Amino acid sequence: MARNKLVLWMILCWPLWAGAQGGDSARVYTQEAFFSRVLANHPVAKQARLLDEQSEALERQARGGFDPKLYAGWSQKNFDKKEYYALGEGGLKIPTWYGVEAKAAYALADGVYLNPERNLPDAGQAILGLTVPLGRGLVIDDRRAALRQAALMAQANEAERQSILNSLLLDAAAAYWDWATAYNQLQVQQRALGQAQGRFDAIVENFILGDKPAVDTLETLIQLQTRRAGLLDAALAYRNAGLRLSNFLWNEDGAPLEITGQLRPPLLEALPVQMPPDNVWAIQQNAGQSHPDIRAYSAKLGQLEVSRRLAAEQLKPRLDVEYNILGDGFNLVGNTDALLTQNYKWGLNFELPLLLRKERGKLQLARLKIQETEYGLLQKQLEVRNKVESYYNELDNLRQQAALAAENVQSYQALLQAELQMFDYGESSVFLVNSREQKLIEAELKLAAFRGKFFKALTGLEWAAGRLARE
Repeated sequence: MARNKLVLWMILCWPLWAGAQGGDSARVYTQEAFFSRVLANHPVAKQARLLDEQSEALERQARGGFDPKLYAGWSQKNFDKKEYYALGEGGLKIPTWYGVEAKAAYALADGVYLNPERNLPDAGQAILGLTVPLGRGLVIDDRRAALRQAALMAQANEAERQSILNSLLLDAAAAYWDWATAYNQLQVQQRALGQAQGRFDAIVENFILGDKPAVDTLETLIQLQTRRAGLLDAALAYRNAGLRLSNFLWNEDGAPLEITGQLRPPLLEALPVQMPPDNVWAIQQNAGQSHPDIRAYSAKLGQLEVSRRLAAEQLKPRLDVEYNILGDGFNLVGNTDALLTQNYKWGLNFELPLLLRKERGKLQLARLKIQETEYGLLQKQLEVRNKVESYYNELDNLRQQAALAAENVQSYQALLQAELQMFDYGESSVFLVNSREQKLIEAELKLAAFRGKFFKALTGLEWAAGRLARE
């Protein structure tokens, strides 16, 4: 009798867990909405966008090599009250894409001791001229090489930006699906606690009526305590997963955000666990062409090829021809019949190193760098193919495990229902019912874990294919 009184006192004084079954009014926070905020506001994403601006700056800098240039010069000597000479020239030089440089200038010359070759008309002399490279610099020169490399650098920066965002979203997706798994496991624990609470209340009522022994109340009380501890652990895991998710949340002003109770992840059971429409071979083929790391290697090879062409161009002799039409003052036309045979100045510059050791060394280095990068590209292509296949295999394995886990849940549910019927008929015990229910809870937790791992592996497959951050 004393033992029964003690049990009854424990039952009446036991605080019920009332907050576990509150209404769920939170809004579902989808992965797409999460990714959108990460790409818009995360500091790493903003850093990646700076690469586009760097590309624009590099291309602008390279185009500056073709900017027209004004120039002017003045030299004067006066000694012993005599003006020995006064020389001046100013004009405009315009480089062109084909290596030809146009020139328009005006020159002045005066003085007692002026060098005869510098004698000019009293009004000065207008000059129109062209400088044409016939050897080195005809096909490619430093200016054209810099512009082509700047364009290729823009492609490389775009690939690098995609690679950075791809990796950022992989980490963000891992945090998101851990958060979703923790939430779904929390739901399982909440349902389990509610069931344990209901059974405890029923056993207490039957005990008071004298239909159940005191040991059954202790059994259900222990089970209720165990479920409450499990719920506390699940709630802690969910809160901590939310904190890890908050590492990726920032507002437009660059201030960190924290996930709140107004948002929740989706129910995993509502999401289809199915393989992507493309088979592994198709994904590998696409990744071999469009993966940002592969595109970065292709852009680098393009830059090295420009460097190789420029180095090969240095093996040619320098042969620059300059032709200038000279005017009397600003009059450049004069006798149109003799425009190209009179009133002109022309010259030729030739240069060729005898051994070409410097030039041949540069060319050899350029070729070796191309080979080195090609080997790196082959290795990267292999890594991409293997990563895609690895994630695809893992995804298929998790799909099968999730399907088996779902079947196990159904089987445990059937066993529990059968055990409950036997319990109602007095052919079972609280211990057996609790055991069946515990197995069901474990199966539901495992199913939620497999589903969370599946969707995490699905984003991993997209990352391996290089299209997780594709815009």
